Parts: sequence; C-alpha cells; structure tokens
Amino acid sequence: MNHIIPTLILFLSFSGLPATIASQWLLPIEVKNRTDLAELKLSSIGQFGLERKSRKTVPAHLHTGIDILRPNNNYDNEKIFPACKGVVISIRNDGPFAQIIIEHRLANERLWTVYEHIADISCHVGDSVSPAVPIARFFSRSELNSYGWQFDHFHFEVLRQRPSEILPTRILPNRHYNTYALTCYTYLELIEKYYDPMNFFSSEFETASADSLRH
Repeated sequence: MNHIIPTLILFLSFSGLPATIASQWLLPIEVKNRTDLAELKLSSIGQFGLERKSRKTVPAHLHTGIDILRPNNNYDNEKIFPACKGVVISIRNDGPFAQIIIEHRLANERLWTVYEHIADISCHVGDSVSPAVPIARFFSRSELNSYGWQFDHFHFEVLRQRPSEILPTRILPNRHYNTYALTCYTYLELIEKYYDPMNFFSSEFETASADSLRH
C-alpha cells in the first residue's frame, strides 16, 4: 500500500492540485495553480450579477454565476473538475444545457455548485467526487458549431440556498434539481440565493493560505 501514496502526490503535483485536498476549494479548471484567481478568465459578459437581456421566453434577469473560458486552446478534451469534494445530486444531459449539480457538506454549512454547458459527463447521481478527478469537459469545436459559439465557456455557480427539487422526466431521468439561474430579477434575490464565485474563491483561498501558515 505504501507505494500508492507517492504516486498520488506525484499525480496531484502534475495536475496543479495540492496534495492536501481534504475540503479545500480549488478552481474547477486545469491550470498550473488552482488557488490563483489570476488563472481564471471570464467571458466578456460572464461576470456575476450582470443584467442579462430578455429573450422570447425569458425575462431580463441577473447573471447568477460566472462564465469560465477554457484555460488553453484545447478544443478536444479540456477538463472540468469539481471545485471541492461533494456528492452529485442532479445531472441533465441535453446538449448545450447539460449540467451537473454537486452538494458540498462542509463543517459549518452546506453549499451547492453548478457546472453547465458541458460535455462528456463522467459522473452519476449519488457519486462522491473530488477536485482531483474531472467530471466533464468543455465543448469541442464540432459541438460549438452545432450548439453555437456563445457556449464557448462553462457556466459556474455557488448556491447558498438549496436548489429547487423537481421531478425527473423520461427524457431527463437524472435531473432532480433546478437552479435559480433565470429567476433572480433583483440584487437582493441574487445574494439571498447565491455567492459571487470570485469573492467566494478569494475568501476560501485566503483562509486556506492562513491555515497552512498556522500549521
């Protein structure tokens, strides 16, 4: 068994992941340092809280997450990871709106993260997941040509309020929860249900850094 530990540490080192990952939050993309916010690039309209214009069936609303650009020019298999350990509670796999929702039960609170506009989902409802192992990837060029290049990112949310439970359907049998992505019309509604992911990551990274210095 002892030979497994050095191998794991080596893997984590090459993946940009610290060897101590117990309940640490990390960026959900494959970059050199997954605790450096400078590694995270957003689309031009991908910031949290921006007003999104109304569409035919959707009223104007505030953006409930961030739209993360692929970190490299990899249109084949650019990986997406959980931001922290947790349990998958919902999956929808319907083209451009494919989505994973993960529940994170931490020491003092319960949070939920959402990963949307993704492909090749490799987890299942009920799975325990870790930031060391990818759960999906960014869309490929052929998928973007089919769905539209407006999906050349993935949408990431951090919910402070439990997602709303819904009944699965024959077409989407693993979709058990819905987010509030299209129903936050005021800033008060937004912050009641969501954290700003950039501020959230910044706070978690600072806390982890302070804890490491104390130890």
